[in-house]
Amino acid sequence: MQIVTNKISIDELKKMSEKMFGGLVKAVIDIEKEIMVVDADMHADEEELLLENDSEQNNLWGINIFPEKFGKEDFIVFDSMINLRPSWGNKTRGVDDPKIQEKIKNIVNKLIVK
Repeated sequence: MQIVTNKISIDELKKMSEKMFGGLVKAVIDIEKEIMVVDADMHADEEELLLENDSEQNNLWGINIFPEKFGKEDFIVFDSMINLRPSWGNKTRGVDDPKIQEKIKNIVNKLIVK
């Protein structure tokens, strides 16, 4: 697992995706700190790492990144069990709030470079 606080290249993500089924990289984004963790088998492990580093639960969202689709609409897929939070109004594995989706996209696009 790797915490990304500055930048990570799309080539690094492509390498990570080779060991995952479907060519994806799991990531958890902290929308407050504008950082992410990548390269784990489970979003829950990435979430735990961020919580151990003083992130707050309500700021953490799980996504899947498809490096081969860099620059396309389906580059980021909002799908993770950690997103299931009915008591907070998120009743799916996705990210139901369009504002949070947009924030996640902006953070990912800032952290991942060609």
